[in-house]
Amino acid sequence: MAQRYAIYLAPHPETRLWSFGSRVLGYDAATGKDINGFAPIGMTPEDWWQMTERPRQYGFHATLKAPFSLAVSKSEGQLITELGAFCEKRARFALGPLAVEALSTGYGNGFAALTHQRASLELETLEYDTVRAFDHFRAPMSDADFKRRQPETLTMGQRESLIQFGYPFVGPDYRFHMTLSGVISEISDTADTLADAMANEIGTVNFHVDALVLFRQATAGERFRIIRRFDLL
Repeated sequence: MAQRYAIYLAPHPETRLWSFGSRVLGYDAATGKDINGFAPIGMTPEDWWQMTERPRQYGFHATLKAPFSLAVSKSEGQLITELGAFCEKRARFALGPLAVEALSTGYGNGFAALTHQRASLELETLEYDTVRAFDHFRAPMSDADFKRRQPETLTMGQRESLIQFGYPFVGPDYRFHMTLSGVISEISDTADTLADAMANEIGTVNFHVDALVLFRQATAGERFRIIRRFDLL
C-alpha cells in the first residue's frame, strides 16, 4: 500500500491536552515515540496497551478528511500547498468544553472518546468543506476497502458518502471525537475512569480549532506522524 495522508484536528503538541491524549493512547504522533505506562484504574498497563492498539496507529486526533492514498496525478507538495492556501482563508473558532464519553458501536461494545458538548455550525462547515475541497487528492477506493467498511451496515446516506468521498461519516453523519480507546465491552466504566484521570491531570478543556494538521502514514502498518500544522486565521 502506498503512503496515506489524513487531515485532522489535533491539539498543539505543547498543550496538556495533547500530552494527555498521547499518553492514553501510548504514542506521540508529533515525535513518533511510544509512551508506556498509562492505565485506567482497575487495569494494568499491559492490558491497556492492547486495548489501544488500533487507535494508537492513527495518533491523537479528530478526523476531518479520513486517511486516503494520493491519486496518481497528485503529490505531497501539491497537497501541502493547497492545504496551506485553504487554511489561510479560514477563521479559527472556539469549540467549547470537551468531555469523555462512551460511544456505542452496538452489541454492548463501544469506545471512549473526547467529544464536544454543544452544536457548532463552524465545525460542521469546516468538516464538509475540507472533505469536498481535498477529495480530488484521493485515489479511488479499492473493492477491498469498500467491503472493509461493511456497506451493508450503513444507512443509505452513509453508503452514498462512502462511494463519493471514501468515508461514510460525512456531513450530517459526522461527529467530532478524539478516540481514547479501542472497542471494548462495558465501555461506560472505562470512560468514567478516563474522565476522572483527565479531570485530575488537566481539568476542564475548552478546545479551540486553530489549525488543520496533516498526518502521513509512510507504509502499511506504520503509525501516522504529523507532517505539518496549518494555522487558521
